Amino acid sequence: MKRLFVTNLGLVLFLNLLVKPFWMFGIDRSVQNVVGSGDYGFYIALFNFSLILNILLDFGITNYNNKNIAQNNQLLNKHLSNVIALKFLLAIFYTIVCLVIAVIIKYDFRQIQMLLFLIANQFLLSFILYLRSNLSGLHMFKTDSLISVLDRLLMIIICSVLLWGHVTSTPFKIEWFVYSQTIAYVTTALITLLIVLKKAGLLKLNFDWHFFIVFLKQSYPFALLIFLMAFYNRIDSVMLERMLPNGAEEAGIYAQSYRILDAASMIAFLFAGLLLPIFSKMLKHKDPVDQLVQFSYRLIIVPAVIFVIGAIIYKEELIQLLYHGSKLSYSAQIFSVIIPGLIAMSTTYIYGTLLTANGSFRQLNIMAATAMVLNIILNIILIPKFHAFGSAIASLTTQSLTALVQILIANKVFGFKTNYNFLLFLLIFIVGISGIGILFKNTFENWFLGFVLIGITGIIAAFALKLIDLKGMFQIIKNRSED
Repeated sequence: MKRLFVTNLGLVLFLNLLVKPFWMFGIDRSVQNVVGSGDYGFYIALFNFSLILNILLDFGITNYNNKNIAQNNQLLNKHLSNVIALKFLLAIFYTIVCLVIAVIIKYDFRQIQMLLFLIANQFLLSFILYLRSNLSGLHMFKTDSLISVLDRLLMIIICSVLLWGHVTSTPFKIEWFVYSQTIAYVTTALITLLIVLKKAGLLKLNFDWHFFIVFLKQSYPFALLIFLMAFYNRIDSVMLERMLPNGAEEAGIYAQSYRILDAASMIAFLFAGLLLPIFSKMLKHKDPVDQLVQFSYRLIIVPAVIFVIGAIIYKEELIQLLYHGSKLSYSAQIFSVIIPGLIAMSTTYIYGTLLTANGSFRQLNIMAATAMVLNIILNIILIPKFHAFGSAIASLTTQSLTALVQILIANKVFGFKTNYNFLLFLLIFIVGISGIGILFKNTFENWFLGFVLIGITGIIAAFALKLIDLKGMFQIIKNRSED
């Protein structure tokens, strides 16, 4: 299973690192620079609002289906017709709830108009993710990897033409950004559906209410967990936009740093996507998972630590490189607080995925509900005084505590023993690379050279301290006869 994980990880990383960073920093960042933090903050607050309620579209179906199909491939044909019908019904429910809440919190006409398109986009994205869960459940990782970047690739093409193609006489509008997403999602959804139908056979929508009830009962623990985690990870910008007189601008400034965190956590997210069906299958067959957990965690935590150290040391330079505006120093301060959350998120993507595959929802949901309450309280206290900087503190605190709790839960559930040698060497690694990074900053005038050298030094140090087992990696890739 480790070989399956590593070999497919290579492809998914290659494709996503090829496409998604350009999307985030070439397109998404350029859109914010063109339309300004105010208009972008207007968009991102609405986007996160629609994203938080997105669970009403999915209700845990995607994660449950991924786990279920991985363990029972023969159910694909039976479930597909029923689940697609169910998702259309959930889309109607989601739309109604979004619009009712939008009216209650007094969104204006322009906000509701954009929200309607974002609702459509969320449905299309949810539909794509459900279809992809069938591909990964069948261990069709290569096909799933290609589909995972298709929507972003289409958005890059469309937005590039609108931003730099001189095809229109009017300046780029934030609404065009949303419309571009709609076109890309529709195209990707149709292509993915055709691929899945090739495996499942003829599709006939089946409104089986008994199936709906049974399926939702089985998937609702996934739904509650995803909702709670989305809430405490995405509510910040919504609260900023609603609580402050210049809330849209503050939300836009906050989004500058969070975009980098999102981009940096992409690799850990891809790990989770590969690990969920693999963990599920291993647990079903009662195979030990401790080695794969340790292997994957070391593989993700080391680069996360290196990047965080370099990003904090060169925070002003990174922000000035990526963004325009008069508040870049303020943005850099926010970034230095947000970016350590990458370590917590990377931890969650490994241990949270393992616990999800194991069905440990009671513990996870209690943790996530506590985190949601904590995050809201911290935001209410900190936003009026510290604005976006306060939200950054709330985010880092919540993410760090939830990561620690998930490690403790996993250790208890699976009987993992704490590896004190690893923790000691990791601490030595963090202190050492931090010191070297500060030395590089004071030595080299070219900040980019210093940043790259931190990365190179960190990788060499990680292998020297055996935080990553290079020999073990090559052995796994070489041993293709396994599995």
